[in-house]
Amino acid sequence: MGVSVDNLRGLTLALSSSFFIGSSYIVKKKGLKKAGATGVRAGSGGFSYLYEPLWWVGMITMIVGEAANFAAYAFAPAILVTPLGALSIIVSAILAHFMLNEKLHVFGVLGCILCVVGSTTIVLHAPKEREIESVKEVWHLATEPGFLVYSCLVVVFVAFLIIRLVPRYGQTHMIVYIGICSLMGSLTVMSVKTISIALKLTIQGMNQFIYYQTWIFTASVIACILTQLNYLNKALDTFNTAVISPVHYVMFSTFTILASMIMFKDWDSQNGTQIATELCGFITILSGTFLLHKTMHMGDDSAPTKSECIEPNASNST
Repeated sequence: MGVSVDNLRGLTLALSSSFFIGSSYIVKKKGLKKAGATGVRAGSGGFSYLYEPLWWVGMITMIVGEAANFAAYAFAPAILVTPLGALSIIVSAILAHFMLNEKLHVFGVLGCILCVVGSTTIVLHAPKEREIESVKEVWHLATEPGFLVYSCLVVVFVAFLIIRLVPRYGQTHMIVYIGICSLMGSLTVMSVKTISIALKLTIQGMNQFIYYQTWIFTASVIACILTQLNYLNKALDTFNTAVISPVHYVMFSTFTILASMIMFKDWDSQNGTQIATELCGFITILSGTFLLHKTMHMGDDSAPTKSECIEPNASNST
């Protein structure tokens, strides 16, 4: 099955996005560690990293990557763009191996290869982008009962995590922070895709910013991104980067693809064989990220203990 021109454009943008985003994890981590040495750590609720230039370099790098990812959604469906985020895991893991001394075992390399194989499978069998002629059309999709129920469930569960679980388990269970980021991320992608489509149509001469729906999606993006940024910083400052990146990817991708299926109905134009192949590609990627996660300290005599993974600054002070 060939790759359409629009999918190819989306693919190129998604690949560049993965490189920048994967790099940003490392730069931001170094900035957070440097800021934590002289001020209150982000994991403890501090914001001293805002005065650290290195953190801002990482932030700018992430913004560039997100901008490329933003543009990719204008040309390709989420089922194609989102799984390619696995490549940012590879970039992050390799750079962490050399720059943060977070060793990458040979089985971790195998995990990276599985991610590439799975991504390639999805690229070759991804559905064509749905033709959207107006933001109003997307608004109609977003206000159908299925997606409204999904959105309400996400908001309620995120509120529960923030109010009840973050104070109790945030510093000891990474899944709390990453869960918030991933759930909000799925709503972010749906809104980002809408805005990117609006920009694409506007450039083509059909102004979409005269509709109030466009601005509602814009406000949603801002709120979701600010929430994600806050809790991702807490996760990065508290836990090992080599763990955060793959777990965040798996959860984020799963929720995003689910949200896209509900809202944009990406698989309506495909047959059972194509859908099964894409699912196999996605499962291959999940297997790669799991392998990368589980083997990140194999053969490393200096592997941190559980408490050291939770409090990285404690191990750096010796």
